[in-house]
Amino acid sequence: MEENNLQNRQFLLDLAKMKMPFGKYKGTFLIDLPEHYIVWYHSKGFPKGKLGQQMHLVYELQLNGLEDLIRKIK
Repeated sequence: MEENNLQNRQFLLDLAKMKMPFGKYKGTFLIDLPEHYIVWYHSKGFPKGKLGQQMHLVYELQLNGLEDLIRKIK
């Protein structure tokens, strides 16, 4: 269980530092992407891999108004 907590913590730290690697918002922190952009990806499908997982978490955080939790880490 402790290993899982460490993985989750690392995932959140990575998310706080991750910037969009391509497109219109290239260079923008994922947590700072406009909500409409994340919702569009949610409807079209997030990218594969870690980036997609991070963007999906950003979607969930924005949906629940919790994005400031990640901004505090950043």
